[in-house]
Amino acid sequence: MAKVELKKPVVDEISEKIKDAQALVLVDHRGLTVAQDTELRKKLREEGVTYKVYKNTMMNFAFKGTDFEQLKDLLNGPSAMAVSTNDPAAPARVLYNFAKTAKALEIKGGVIEGKFYDAQGMSEIASIPSKEVLLSKLLGSMQSPIANFARVINQIAEKGGAGEAAPAEEAAPATEEAAPAAEEAAPVETAEAPAAETAEAPAAE
Repeated sequence: MAKVELKKPVVDEISEKIKDAQALVLVDHRGLTVAQDTELRKKLREEGVTYKVYKNTMMNFAFKGTDFEQLKDLLNGPSAMAVSTNDPAAPARVLYNFAKTAKALEIKGGVIEGKFYDAQGMSEIASIPSKEVLLSKLLGSMQSPIANFARVINQIAEKGGAGEAAPAEEAAPATEEAAPAAEEAAPVETAEAPAAETAEAPAAE
């Protein structure tokens, strides 16, 4: 009973880490130097990935009844688990890239969004860009048409805007000149009116 009680806090700790995990990757870390292990933990931490070495029996207890129970056959030899709750591809991406230079690091396999992947599958998952990179590419593709449209509108304004403004300015004086002409014509019609009335008056008598 004493041994079970000692194991329970560790099992609970693992269970808490994997509760909301989108990805969990198991690795054999034997052969890594202290400097390499420190550098690996740093890179994983920068990507929001938690990394810790646990006994296989403890992980086996914690994995039971979860999607990560699929990893039970990989729980042999020294094992460390890398867990991500945000980016499903992050653990595989960091571990795979790190293993290119640290040959001692062995990726056993993992579970990504509920699906099991072996070591070969992990290399394929590792090629998926991070969310930040994908969002950056998406925003870039969205902004490109907008930028092109704005550039075209600006060019039209620079080339055609000035040419269209000149006729409008020239039309204004013509309108102003037409006004005095109309005013001069009015007295002519008024002057003829009395003459017509004077000529008709004797005929009526």
